[in-house]
Amino acid sequence: MTLLISDANIIIDMEEGGILEQMFQLPETFAVPDVLYNEELSEQHPELIPFGLQCMSLQGEGIQEAYRLKQDCIARDAPSLNDLLALMLAKQEDCPLVTGDMRLRQLTEAQYAGVVELRGTLWLVEAMVRGGILSIEGVEEAYQKMRDGRRRLPWKEVDKQIERMKAEFGGEG
Repeated sequence: MTLLISDANIIIDMEEGGILEQMFQLPETFAVPDVLYNEELSEQHPELIPFGLQCMSLQGEGIQEAYRLKQDCIARDAPSLNDLLALMLAKQEDCPLVTGDMRLRQLTEAQYAGVVELRGTLWLVEAMVRGGILSIEGVEEAYQKMRDGRRRLPWKEVDKQIERMKAEFGGEG
């Protein structure tokens, strides 16, 4: 079973799309840094732990690196400290980081390419279709909810993904 480290953004995308519970039906195990869970998710999303979300601790070295990155990026539009903790946890656990945060994606690609694999909302949605968890119709509904909720996704890529999946999986799934 593959471990995936998530940021809060992915949880919000899935919730907005109405497919949060379905995400946890994937064969992967999802985890977040314990600090991120406590500060951003625990109060509004108590269902995450029963769904299977794991909270993991980051070792001292990773915490120090996250703070260093935050300090280095202070002049730019930097990812949040909790997002950087998720990145460092993915690095520590040698597993993919699932994020929809553009700043975090850019930083990861620039400084951790080949070290931390990136995945995102589109990957998760497609994995749910491939796993028989979500139909094409369900995908379209979920993405429409995300669009209506003003989630920041690459909408042109979303449209291409839907068309490709319709062709591959046949019509409405």
